Amino acid sequence: MPDVEFTNLFAVALIALLAPLLLGLAPALRVPAVVLEIVAGIVIGPYGLGLVEVDLPLQIVSLLGLGFLLFLAGLEIDVHRLRGQVLRLAVLGYVVTLALGTTTGFGLSAIGWVQSPLLLAVTLSATSLGLVVPVLKDAGKADGAVGQFTIAAASVADFAAVLVLSLVFSTEGGSTGERVVMVGLFAVLVVVTGVVVASAGRSRRIGGVLVRLQDTTAEIRVRAAVVLLVAFVALAEQFGLETILGAFLAGAVVGLVDRDATSHPRFRLKLEAIGYGFLIPVFFVTSGLGLDLAGLVDDPSALARVPLFLAALLVVRGVPAYLALRTLGPRPTTAVAVLQATSLPFVVTATQIGIETGLMAPITAAALVCAGLLSVLLFPALALVLLKQPALEETTARTA
Repeated sequence: MPDVEFTNLFAVALIALLAPLLLGLAPALRVPAVVLEIVAGIVIGPYGLGLVEVDLPLQIVSLLGLGFLLFLAGLEIDVHRLRGQVLRLAVLGYVVTLALGTTTGFGLSAIGWVQSPLLLAVTLSATSLGLVVPVLKDAGKADGAVGQFTIAAASVADFAAVLVLSLVFSTEGGSTGERVVMVGLFAVLVVVTGVVVASAGRSRRIGGVLVRLQDTTAEIRVRAAVVLLVAFVALAEQFGLETILGAFLAGAVVGLVDRDATSHPRFRLKLEAIGYGFLIPVFFVTSGLGLDLAGLVDDPSALARVPLFLAALLVVRGVPAYLALRTLGPRPTTAVAVLQATSLPFVVTATQIGIETGLMAPITAAALVCAGLLSVLLFPALALVLLKQPALEETTARTA
C-alpha cells in the first residue's frame, strides 16, 4: 500500500459529521450545515489553528465532492418547468444579471478590488438551487407561481453560469473561440448520450434487468449514474473545458431520463446519500481550509469588501426578480429576489478557478465566499418570513 496518510481526511470527515449533528442537537440554530463546514475548515486550516492541511487524499476526495455537487445541481433542474413566460423571464433575468454584474465589476475594478469584471459578474450570477427549494417547500410555495419563477430562474442561472465560466475562464488551454466549438461538439455528444440512455431505459429487457438489480448489492442505477458522471467529466477535460460543465450536464441528463421514478423511488436518495453523506461536505470543509480569513480581518480595506459583495449579490441577482412584479405582486417578488441572491457553492467554485487562473486575489476570493456565507444565513430566513405572511396573495403565473 502506498505511503499515504489519512489523518487530514479523518479530521475533515469528523467535521462533516459534527456540523449537522450540532445543528440537530440545537434546532434553534437555523444555520445550514454548509456554513458550519466552511467556517470549521477556516478555523482548523493553515490560516487558522494550522491543525489540518490539504494533502493528496483530501484533494482527491474534495475534487470528487465538487463533481458530485455539480452533478446533483444538474439533477435538480426540471426542464418541464422551463417554458412559456417563466422561461422568457428567467432568460431575460439572467441577461440583466450579467449586465448588472459586469457594471459592478468595472466599478470595483476601477478602485483595484477586482481584476476581471466579467469573472466577478459570473461569480455573482448563480443561485443555490439546493438551498432555495427547501425554503419554498417549507413555505408551501414550491408548486405555485412563486416556486415556478424562482426554480426556473435558479435553473437558468446555474446552467448559464457554469457554461460561461467554462467557456471564458477555463483553466484548460485554447482560446475562447476554440472552446465555443468544443462546447458545441461536447453538446452533441451529450445529446447523443442522452438519447442512447433514454432508449436503453425504455427497452423492456434492459428495464427489467435494471429493476431487478437496482436494490441489490449491484446498485445498478447508482453505478450507471456514476459512470455517466465520470465519463462526462473526462470528456469535458478532453475537450479542453472545465470539468464542472461535464458534471453538471451529467446530472441534467440523469434528471431528464429519470422522469418517471415510480419503479425506482430510492434512486435519487441513494445518489444524495453518496454526495451529501460524504463527498460534498469534504469539498466544503476543504474549501474552508484554503480561505485566508485572518488576512481578510487584518486588512480593513479587504474586510470592507464583504458587505459590498453581499450587497452586490442582492442587486445583481435580486433586481431581475422584479421583472415578475406584475405577475407575482410586491411581497412575493421581494421573497423571490432574496432567494435568487442566495448563493454559496458556485461562489466557492468560481473563486477557486479565479485563483487558479490568476484573475482573482485570494483576499478577494475570501471576501466573496464570506459574502456567500452571509447570503445563506440571511436571505432564506428573510424569504421565509415574507412567504409566510398570512395576507400573502399570489396570482397564477401565465405560462403560455
